[in-house]
Amino acid sequence: MEEVPGYSPCRLCPRKCNIDRSTAKGFCNEKSTLHVSRASLHMWEEPCISGEKGSGTVFFSGCNMGCVFCQNYEISRGRIGKNIDVGRLVEIFFELAEKGANNINLVTGDIFIPTIRTAIERAKADGFRLPFLMNTSSYISVETLKSLEGLIDIYLPDMKYIRDEDAVRYSNSPGYPEVAKAAIAEMVRQQPECIFEQNSIIKKGVIVRHLLLPGMLIQAKMIVRYLYRMYGDSIFISLMNQYTPDSEKLKDKYPEINRRVTEYEYKSLVDYAAELGVTRGFMQVGETAEESFIPPFDLSGV
Repeated sequence: MEEVPGYSPCRLCPRKCNIDRSTAKGFCNEKSTLHVSRASLHMWEEPCISGEKGSGTVFFSGCNMGCVFCQNYEISRGRIGKNIDVGRLVEIFFELAEKGANNINLVTGDIFIPTIRTAIERAKADGFRLPFLMNTSSYISVETLKSLEGLIDIYLPDMKYIRDEDAVRYSNSPGYPEVAKAAIAEMVRQQPECIFEQNSIIKKGVIVRHLLLPGMLIQAKMIVRYLYRMYGDSIFISLMNQYTPDSEKLKDKYPEINRRVTEYEYKSLVDYAAELGVTRGFMQVGETAEESFIPPFDLSGV
């Protein structure tokens, strides 16, 4: 496997664990070698991302957060995945393009940024033209994001929390609110305007997601207010209600989030966003907690 610099010691994320990931695993539970669990067309992103053809998603294993409600636990802790090199990742980009993908959607690739950057540069040098989309938790340093300037066309960050105590309790991610604010500001600096093709597929811009958690409606409203006051119509805000708890895992230590979000909670959030003046946004309609949102991590396309 080709060694790419940038992991020794690793300071890519706010944890700055300083581990030499060429020889040992960081907090993210990954070494420096790319670890990928699936590469396929995905139809369940926002309409302007998936469209009718699908988003060319590459799911990376490992994660630098520690969400107690994680729905992708089998890959977030590195249990499933195949080790690949830069060359193979570039091939995957072209294979997804041949299948008709609207974009290349790099899902939780935060912990492999140096290698992803190299792969994008090589793909572009070989004539690759699809937009690259970074699908991220936002627990990422501004310095790391700056290394992607000119390479990422679309940012799809989460803003999970605006209260640090919740970020610590539910995601083991101290400092998350300020880190996410700074990260999203850098993303908007790089891509200050949402630009669409004639078929309504996004080509450039920032779409910020928030997954509503049970009992956290006030926090969700605070996040929407913050985003809209900071960025207005220069970004899109995507409000999600697909939270699905693992009852056995949460029932003893986290009973307060061991339920689905109610229709009232979600409607209240959407109504609040509308009252603020948010018009550039997405909401989910109907029954959304389906298996389709979580594809089988079976190494397809890897």
